This record gives sequence, structure tokens and C-alpha cells, in this order.
Amino acid sequence: MNSAPQLLSDPFLQLPTETTVNVVWFTEFVGTEHKVFYGKNLEHSAIATTTKLSRTREDQDSKIKIDPPYQQPAPRNIWRHEATVRDLTFGDRLAYRVTSTTEDGKTVSSREFTLAPKPPAGTPLKILLTSDHQLKPMTAANLQKVVETVGRVDAVFFAGDMVNVPDRASEWFDDSRGCAFFPCLQGRGSYDLTKNGNKTTYTGGEIIQHAPLFSTIGNHEVMGRYAHSDSLDGEFDDAVPRTIAKARLNTRDRTIKDHSFNTDTYEEIFTLPKSDSGGKTYYALSFGDIRLVVLYATNSWRYPNLDGKFKGKYREREADLNQPENWGYGQHIFEAIAPGSSQYAWLQQELCGPEFQQAKFKIVMLHHPPHSLGGNIVPAYTAPVQSIERHEDGTTKAIRYEYPQDADYLIRDVVPLLEAANVQLVFYGHSHLWNRFVSPSGTHYLETSNVGNSYGAHLGENKRPVPVGYQENYAATGDPNGREPIMPTIAPFFDDNGKPTPYIASNNITVFSIFDTVSSLITSYAFDTREPNSKVVKFDEFQLK
Repeated sequence: MNSAPQLLSDPFLQLPTETTVNVVWFTEFVGTEHKVFYGKNLEHSAIATTTKLSRTREDQDSKIKIDPPYQQPAPRNIWRHEATVRDLTFGDRLAYRVTSTTEDGKTVSSREFTLAPKPPAGTPLKILLTSDHQLKPMTAANLQKVVETVGRVDAVFFAGDMVNVPDRASEWFDDSRGCAFFPCLQGRGSYDLTKNGNKTTYTGGEIIQHAPLFSTIGNHEVMGRYAHSDSLDGEFDDAVPRTIAKARLNTRDRTIKDHSFNTDTYEEIFTLPKSDSGGKTYYALSFGDIRLVVLYATNSWRYPNLDGKFKGKYREREADLNQPENWGYGQHIFEAIAPGSSQYAWLQQELCGPEFQQAKFKIVMLHHPPHSLGGNIVPAYTAPVQSIERHEDGTTKAIRYEYPQDADYLIRDVVPLLEAANVQLVFYGHSHLWNRFVSPSGTHYLETSNVGNSYGAHLGENKRPVPVGYQENYAATGDPNGREPIMPTIAPFFDDNGKPTPYIASNNITVFSIFDTVSSLITSYAFDTREPNSKVVKFDEFQLK
């Protein structure tokens, strides 16, 4: 290497225990030694274990500065380094930095940050609740305002959709627009946001260098059939159900997940708690006074359009009707959560366990919304029911998908479990807006995913694109599961007619939420990016009891 080496990311914290915490960082060289130095005077050190990410690639749609540019999907070599800092005790908040050495003996180090072990019950905590970053325009501004407003947080609960295409490395590390996942959460972004003709550059916030991140899988953490398309976007859109892949396989084929879908890059990047049946995909942990239950509840996103030009929620693309290898199979669910599934049995057991029962705060995090004004809550969260209409000669005339509302796995099966177990907060994302709901039993439902952009809230005349003349009736407005949204308690925003709105769905106003375990309050803040010198506004607050 002729130039000075660089780290591909700052270090970030993962999987804290009562006496340890893991430090993770990335480079584009395998190196000979990677260490974390820690302590009051950085007098202690730990050697990292190095692994190579197996599926990170770039392609012709990557926003990355390289000459010549990529013409098709190609591997990008990235190495992950993870060191465990040990012998920590409650109350420790120690300095640390990481150092990597290249094959020719050159070294590169990070700046100093701080780390701490997992907090015991009774520890005052501030938790950032966020989701759906996806390199969207307001993400860097959002995270910068988190740090400016509340300072250092103690953990990040991330409800899915970190990037757009999970195997595209630059979306995680160095997208040339300055809004990749790690830079924004580490205060190293550089995103130019232009509003009203004025350009402001936002750097994001220095957050996960000091606070562990706990995440759940959203649809944008899932890749489709591996190497089955000439672009990474096409591969991402090409997920098919496991049952279809199994039916197509023969003994010379690769693994089933290569022919259906996978979360390999997500699972290789993050070190998370594990469950016996779900591994990293669904799990539970105790953190201070919180018992956090993380579910794998997401499905393949399909276009709502009914014109037959796209793989759709409700129909197949007309060009693919007689080519089953190209079918999208509607919004099929990635991991079963209905009764009889491993995840449902695990959830039942977790809700009855002592860690959950004894926790002061019981929080469940998933990606798909149980209640929402957004577009992505329709159709129902259930297995698509396929119907095929044929011509007299046997060729396919039409393929439809229906989603019976009374078979919604979340509303029918999961929500009753959670409310019976006295869960205080169900936190999720997916529709890129802020709205919240509360059940008669007192369970709060919060969607605070208006971080980077919004696709709107469906009330009044703003209707979802839903089919007419299908067997099911699909809700064009409101929450299809029967809850009325809660009006913000402090400073609601207003529509064009001057009426307060129970939501924020804006491409100018970005929102973040903080859970303070001392006050038991969840506070939501808004920042108007059209006024870069304006103050962050506290607009909603409610208490977990």
C-alpha cells in the first residue's frame, strides 16, 4: 500500500454484558494485527478477531468514487475486526481507541471514544428510538440534532431498514453522497441538504462509538436470489418464498437461501444477542430496567400499482405471467410468526420468563407496523393467497394475490399476546412517518420512522392505492386495524387547512424519539430542515406506566 491506510469505519459497540463489551470496526485490508486499547490511560489492550464479509459488492448503481466505475455486480473486499473488552465493572466509562496494522507494517488508529458494560437495573438511561435511515436526505440532519439536543445516549434501538440494498457495501460505509449508514451514526457524514435555495451540510451524530446498537430486521436487510440478476437492485427485489426455492432445487444447486432470500450481510456486520431458535434474527435482552423483545416481522415489499408493469402486492407483472421463474409471489413473509411457528413459541416462552415478568419496562421492537396511517400497513400481514386465471389454451391470463384481513398474524396472533403480557411499548417503523396509538389496555404503539423522508399519511383525501373489485376490502385511509391515532400532546403540527394532525409525514420536518428511563417518558422531537438555524421542537410526550 503506497498511501496511508485508513479505517473504513469508526469503531462501534456491540453486545455489552455485565463485564464485557465488543468493539467492532472495518477495513479494506486484512492486515496483520488489529487491537483495541482501553482504560484511563489506554493502558489495556485486546486483540481483535478478523473475518471477511462474504457478500459485500458494488455495481453500476453504486454511488462510489472509483475509476473506472463498476459495470456489473463485483465483490468488494471488506474485513471486520471485533475485540472483546473484559473485566469491566458497573460504573465504568472508559476511553478506548482502535489500531489496525497493514501487511507492510503501517498503522492507522481511530480517535478516542468511550465504552461501558451493560447497565444493571436502576441505571438512568436515555435510549434513541429510530429506524428507516436508508441514506435518505434528512438522516444526517436528524442524527446531528439528536446529539445537539440530548447529548450522549446510552443505546440505540433500531427498528429496521438501515440501508436500501444490504449487499451494496458503499451504502454502509462510504456512499459518495455523504449519507451512508455508519458515517451518519458516527458523526462522519457530509450530506448537502438544500432547502429554499440554501444548502446546509450535515454530518450526522457521534452516537454508536459510545452506545451499543440493537436492531431488528426490516425488509431492507433482506437480499433476494443470490447472483440471479445483473444489478444489486434487481437481486434485492428478487426474493422468493423458501417453499418455492425448495421445490425448484436439485442436487447440483446451491443452498436454499441462495435461491430464495438471505440476511447474510446484516448478520455478518452486527453482533447481537441470540435466541436458540432464531439466532440473531429474533432475540431478547435486559438493558437496565428494560426488557427488549426483538421480533423478525417483515415481508418482501412489492409495488401497490395495478397496471401490471411491476411485481405487485396484488398481481404479477404482465410480462411475467407465463414465466414462473420471474414471479414475485406478492408480499410474502420472510419468517413465520403465526401460532405453530418457532418464533411464536419462542415469544410465548419469553413473555412468561422471569426476565420479562420482572422488568420495569417491557418493550417489543419489530419492523412491520401493527397500527399505522402509512401505506405499508396495507395489505394485512399474512401469507398471500394466489389465484391464477387461465386462457382456454392453458396460458396464464392473470395472477392475483389476496390478503385476508382476519388472518393478519400480528393483529390476530401477536398483539393479543403482547397486550395480555402488559407490554408497555411496541416500537416499529416501515412507513416513514411519525404516529402513535394506544390500546384500551394501555399498550402504546409508536412509529417514529420519519427520519429521512416520508411517503405520506393516509387520512382524508390522501388514499392508499388499493384494488377495487377484489375479494377483500383493503383500507384506503386510516389504520386498517381499527385504532385512532393520538394527537401530539405538546405542539402538534397543522395541515394546510390549519387543523392539527395526529402525525408527521413530511420531507422537510424530521423526527426522533428518546426514551428516558428515569422519568419513564418517551419524548418526540422535530426539526424543520427548511430553517437550519431553528431550534428542535419537543412536540409529543407520553409516559410508560
